[in-house]
Amino acid sequence: MRKAVASLTACLLLSPLALGLSVAVITSGATAAAACSPSTPQVDPSAVAAAVKAVLAKLPTSVQVPGLDAPAVQVPNAATIVATGIALKVPARGQVVALATALQESGLRNLSYGDRDSLGLFQQRPSQGWGTPAQIMDPVYASTQFYEHLLKVPDWQDLPVTAAAQAVQQSGFPDAYAKWEPLATALQQALAPTPVSGPTPGPGSPSGTTLPTGTSACGTGGGASFGPIPPGTVPAGSQIPATASPAARTAIRWAMGQLGTPYQWGGSCTDAHGPDPMGRCDCSSLVQQAYKAAGISLPRTTYDQVNQGTPTDVNHLVPGDLLFTEPGALGPGHVGIYMGDGLIINAPHTGAVVDINTLADWRSQIVAARHITG
Repeated sequence: MRKAVASLTACLLLSPLALGLSVAVITSGATAAAACSPSTPQVDPSAVAAAVKAVLAKLPTSVQVPGLDAPAVQVPNAATIVATGIALKVPARGQVVALATALQESGLRNLSYGDRDSLGLFQQRPSQGWGTPAQIMDPVYASTQFYEHLLKVPDWQDLPVTAAAQAVQQSGFPDAYAKWEPLATALQQALAPTPVSGPTPGPGSPSGTTLPTGTSACGTGGGASFGPIPPGTVPAGSQIPATASPAARTAIRWAMGQLGTPYQWGGSCTDAHGPDPMGRCDCSSLVQQAYKAAGISLPRTTYDQVNQGTPTDVNHLVPGDLLFTEPGALGPGHVGIYMGDGLIINAPHTGAVVDINTLADWRSQIVAARHITG
């Protein structure tokens, strides 16, 4: 291990937080540190592994980045770190922090040895609560643990890369990560180069399309007339428009049945009111299960859901249409179901509940809209 960590300092390592996103950021509301042992993970490792596998399948298989001394070993490890970040909706800067850390700690090699009991890409220590040796030697698990800790650092995105890395690692050489920032940035950009927004919402309707004022049954209005909508509630006076197709009506009603239930990244949304967190909903599983109730099969992730149905224009939405935000390297990272009357139901992010937002709040962020039924 290329760092020296005092045992007292090590006990102040931040514990993992519940993952999930909003929209981009997978932070928990809690920020307290835990002593030497992590909190119980709030994310299904198998769900993360499956998501990372899907992301890796879409990343470049061969990249050339000057500065690597063993690219055949280092590039696949870098790809796993980046893919895990994408799967967990960690912004590109967080991926750069992770890559710079791994370059310093292990040279981007999955080492089976290190200082004291340090192991793996990030030289994490089983004795300090990072996991078992077998878990730490799994690059996806190790990357997930790093991101969990990073996302709990207050204002980490505003910190220099080396300071953000040090906040996680608590190294005896706090400035050592700085020299790796250029190479880490080059690697991240080579592996996840250009954000892909998915199919355009319609002719002449790129990201940031403005919407006309006013409302209609088809919901071209922004829903602002409802005023603030408390999380998990239905705004007074709203109803599913009579023009909604039977399938859309069923999907929307099913989704409304999950209002107020906590968000869970990777949750299946098969038992949102039950005791198992993994039965709760994230954005894409809410959409998938709502349409399953309506007899329509949709894939699990936003990356695939954005290719379902047909493109539509945000100026001509009908109830049941899917709206996508948060462009990323593989496609949009968030989805909601348009309810009509300028309202959208969605599972937002960790720490939030399934709730209803207005089209006015979403409109500048929408990167794709898809018509599924009717």
